[in-house]
Amino acid sequence: MEQLARTAKELDLPFGKREMTYNSRLAQELAKFAEQQQKGDDFHHAMFRAYFADGLNIGLKSVLSELGASVGLPEETVQEVLEKRMFKEAVDKDWTRSHQMGVTAVPTFMMNGMSLVGAQPYEKLAQMVESHGVNRRT
Repeated sequence: MEQLARTAKELDLPFGKREMTYNSRLAQELAKFAEQQQKGDDFHHAMFRAYFADGLNIGLKSVLSELGASVGLPEETVQEVLEKRMFKEAVDKDWTRSHQMGVTAVPTFMMNGMSLVGAQPYEKLAQMVESHGVNRRT
């Protein structure tokens, strides 16, 4: 948490004092729906702020419903996604693939057999990508 707090401060990201760790499984499932609706980035940003800055319990359907609404997801569909666990199988597949690839922490960045674990400075990520022949955009 200390490293994450330092990195957030360096990047001027919102970061509060989170007292609890909450189960993010339903949030992951709703994120899959948000991605399908082209609202993935907005949802992930809202989720980051809710969890890391505001200390909200992202395991609660009520919190997830509010976050979904805040990025323009249809409220009734969000409720259905959460109640029926419509994206459970997709998240199960993600977890299985991550386990098979040896991921033990998030975030983990992987490229061609190389990996970086944990919050990393931009330059380290850029170095990893560039070392595999990807050019920086200008």
